[in-house]
Amino acid sequence: MVDLTTTYLGLKLAHPLVPSASPFTKDTDTARRLEDAGAAALVMQSLFEEKIEAEQRQMERFFYQQAIGHGEADSFHPIPDKIQTYQEHYLENLQKIKSALHIPVIASLNGTSIGGWVEYGKQLQQAGADALELNVYHVAANLEESSEDVENRYLAILQELKRHVSLPITMKLSPQFSSPIHFAKRLEASGVDGIAIFNRFYQPDIDLETLDVIPKLELSTSAEALLRVRWTALLYGKVDISLAVTGGFHTVEEVVKALMAGADVVHLCSALLKQGSSRLTEIRNELENWLEEHEYESIRQLKGSVSQQHAIDPSAFERANYVQVLDSYSHPSGVLR
Repeated sequence: MVDLTTTYLGLKLAHPLVPSASPFTKDTDTARRLEDAGAAALVMQSLFEEKIEAEQRQMERFFYQQAIGHGEADSFHPIPDKIQTYQEHYLENLQKIKSALHIPVIASLNGTSIGGWVEYGKQLQQAGADALELNVYHVAANLEESSEDVENRYLAILQELKRHVSLPITMKLSPQFSSPIHFAKRLEASGVDGIAIFNRFYQPDIDLETLDVIPKLELSTSAEALLRVRWTALLYGKVDISLAVTGGFHTVEEVVKALMAGADVVHLCSALLKQGSSRLTEIRNELENWLEEHEYESIRQLKGSVSQQHAIDPSAFERANYVQVLDSYSHPSGVLR
């Protein structure tokens, strides 16, 4: 019998497959379906500080300021005795999911201010989260902001939260840092318990008719997995923190590569949105079968076995691979050079 267990953020998990933040993890019914499908843990859909602020502004405008300058409008929008806010709904959902499930529940937080990160982080801990994932999602578009400023933003959030929250904390990183390994070491020194590689920044589109810049949601593809695998292989053994991969993992082959590179867990999202929670069961069974067929006894034996420090050719994860890829290209038959 293959031992599929792994440890992530100090949590012992039955296997490495963890659904990431998505509509699948926003309420009790869908979360229970993921547990029934065999999820080892799950990451709840993010709590967004900007949504809390937008709701507060709307309520202030339509309920509490309606009579300013117009006394006769004081009761135009009667104030309900009880309004369940987005924030209260999220925390209530977290409590319900924790009560209903037997697997660890990781809360995801997307803040906009240091005070917000701390306040909502404390509330997520009080609501029963087993760990906290920080979804910073910062696009460095400020001309005056240096790469060190960007890193320091992440570090400031982490350090302040560590003063107020005792939960294990993992930080989602984007692939746009200029020196990810150095930054990971800085995060480790500041007390981070894990990192998730890599956050997917959704790209806005341009409507050619209206010239509006519009949001566009694209689910991940398997082609995105190799970026995560590469940097996991480069990080493994150089930091003593949990490593998660997220973005592009749809098949058991991609999951195995991530584990060989050194990942502790593999987050699944687009694969589940496309094919349903049953896809998690399929990948988990396929993972066990693959390990048995290749005579592995455990995930521990597999993990990090093809990281840079254990690869037959360590340079293949760096520039040498670039040269080999260019030399390996052959043009399609019938195409003139």
